[in-house]
Amino acid sequence: MARNTGADCRQCRREKCKLFLKGDRCYTEKCAFTKRGKIPGVHADSRKKTTEYGLQLREKQKTKRIYGLQEKQFHKYYEEAERQKGVTGANMLILLEQRLDNVVYRMGLGASRSQARQFVNHGLITVNGKRVTIPSFQVKVGDVISVKDNKREQPLFAELKQAKKPANLPQWLDFEPAELTGKVLAKPVREDIDMNIQEHMIVELYSK
Repeated sequence: MARNTGADCRQCRREKCKLFLKGDRCYTEKCAFTKRGKIPGVHADSRKKTTEYGLQLREKQKTKRIYGLQEKQFHKYYEEAERQKGVTGANMLILLEQRLDNVVYRMGLGASRSQARQFVNHGLITVNGKRVTIPSFQVKVGDVISVKDNKREQPLFAELKQAKKPANLPQWLDFEPAELTGKVLAKPVREDIDMNIQEHMIVELYSK
């Protein structure tokens, strides 16, 4: 599976906003974007005014990086969203939110989406009691997501058991830290996605 091996903090600097790719570090003074928010590269200050196409491209790149996807994967979500009824941009974000790795992150099991993806890849997560190793697996209403029984005593998960329910847990999800188990209560809607994404610009870019 293709993945971005570049520095995470460099991606935030390039998009001129925090993408929260490093978990808790992004909330501290150690965050590279906080210390040095300048676009990387020696010619960053000499770049010309951004065009409409450039703005649309940056919005697409930012969203791809937030969810940790490559271009081919991301474009498939756009195509699927376009086939569905409703607003294409909102449909696309909802599909991205329903990815298993994103749900694991949203429940607080992973400090970042990349860590949550790693948990899924390594077979640490179950859906309705069955191990799932595909990060792009689409969860449905009623699905129960848990840490695999024989992995719950690992130091990281044992510490999570003592934690409180995440304060920023979306309304469409429930999670019980003591049991390391969560449930999909409803299908997410656009209002549940609190990230600063202008999805209409991505749709305009792809529809050209």
